[in-house]
Amino acid sequence: MKKYLAEMVGTMVLVLMGCGVAVSLGCDPVNNIPAVVGTSVAFGLAVVAMAYTIGGISGCHINPAITLGCFLTGRISAKDCGMYMLFQVIGAFIGSALLYALTSSADGSIAGTGANDLQLGVSAIGGLLAEIVFTCVFVLVVLGATSKTNGATNNFAGLAIGLSLVLVHLVCIRYTGTSVNPARSIAPAVFAGGTALTNLWIFIVGPFIGAALAALIWKCIDTDEA
Repeated sequence: MKKYLAEMVGTMVLVLMGCGVAVSLGCDPVNNIPAVVGTSVAFGLAVVAMAYTIGGISGCHINPAITLGCFLTGRISAKDCGMYMLFQVIGAFIGSALLYALTSSADGSIAGTGANDLQLGVSAIGGLLAEIVFTCVFVLVVLGATSKTNGATNNFAGLAIGLSLVLVHLVCIRYTGTSVNPARSIAPAVFAGGTALTNLWIFIVGPFIGAALAALIWKCIDTDEA
């Protein structure tokens, strides 16, 4: 149970800090590029911080897509896979609720939940493709950075994963606001409603497909699988 609770806390921090910075800075991929950079860094730093906080307890997935990738590569059991995902979503709702409470108590100059949605000019197919591709890249980094074949470099896995998430956000925010994490999308969308909720399927289906592709790629290139 402790590792499930660790996943809940870690995901709560990720959503509160990452989405919180997006809201506080007014992240707009067209008109506010500095906020895009700030939001990208915030999500990456949140992952780094949690990796070195709960990594030794649960592995710090804090993302159902990562959990799926680990399950498909045989690193965790089906039971842990399901329980991790459940507690990640619960943690995301706690983080979103805290952020919603903070923004609701403001004078109106601060508003939002940091929910993912398709950006201007991006179709549903384009958004789905972006989430598949960038989740695949991100989960592949996670699988590689935490692999036992990397030996001593595992000590820097949290940093590598956090930096890769920064990179993914810098590219993908313009298209979908960057999810690559179903839990991170589900909770804010429920609070935001509207098109964020209508398009939520993209941010669930896309990351899961991307994670499955990453697991397949890793199985093909991992020397332990040879």
